[in-house]
Amino acid sequence: MTNILAIAQKELRAYFASPIAYVVIGVFTLILGVMYAGILNWFLGQSMQMGMGMGPQTMNVNQQLIRPLLLNMAVVLLLLLPLITMRTYSEEKRSGTIELLLTSPVSDLEIILGKFLGALALYALMIGIMLIHFGLLFMYGKPELKPLLTAYLGMLLFGSGFISIGLFISSLTKNQIVAGAATFAVFLLLWVIDWLGPALGPSTEDVLKYLSMTGHLDDFIKGVIDTKHVVYYLSIIVFGLFLTARSVDTERWRG
Repeated sequence: MTNILAIAQKELRAYFASPIAYVVIGVFTLILGVMYAGILNWFLGQSMQMGMGMGPQTMNVNQQLIRPLLLNMAVVLLLLLPLITMRTYSEEKRSGTIELLLTSPVSDLEIILGKFLGALALYALMIGIMLIHFGLLFMYGKPELKPLLTAYLGMLLFGSGFISIGLFISSLTKNQIVAGAATFAVFLLLWVIDWLGPALGPSTEDVLKYLSMTGHLDDFIKGVIDTKHVVYYLSIIVFGLFLTARSVDTERWRG
């Protein structure tokens, strides 16, 4: 465990030693702020209409403000997460430090888990910024805490699944740009894959809906923890890390 944490700390420091962490967090914060202001403005307008006897009769902060915000930010994460994962292995290969890493007295599993936790830590810091915005809601409104915590659990599982896949793709190439582009293409496919369902029949539609990464997130954001969604994300995480282990093992034999 000590080796894993040491590698994770090294990875996290490497993100902040380069512009990647600052660019990713900065872009995320900017887009989050714009979306938050826009959705909040709409919510306040609807609330005023309700007060005048117009529009909806009840307004729920969690469902009508927090939920659309998180769903929109999940799409933004599809664009930003490849920037986090693209360097994990490809930079090691480009700089030639992969040989030193593979011959060091740590196992492949420790290396993989360390890199995974390092990327996950940066992701957790990034989505943690949303707590500032939600804190304002608690100061001036009455959102429900438990659904919000459930939504954060879903966001963590969602990001972890994508990070494990990005880790695998990064291990396949020494070019960060190629790794980032390929990761984005796979993420995009996992986002829109269920769109093909209606054209392929009911049975295929059910399969494609289950494979959609974003389709499993909505229940979490609603405040519902469904074991099938938890199992899905954990399976994606394990599968992505397994593929990474096979890729690293192949690299070791080639070396």
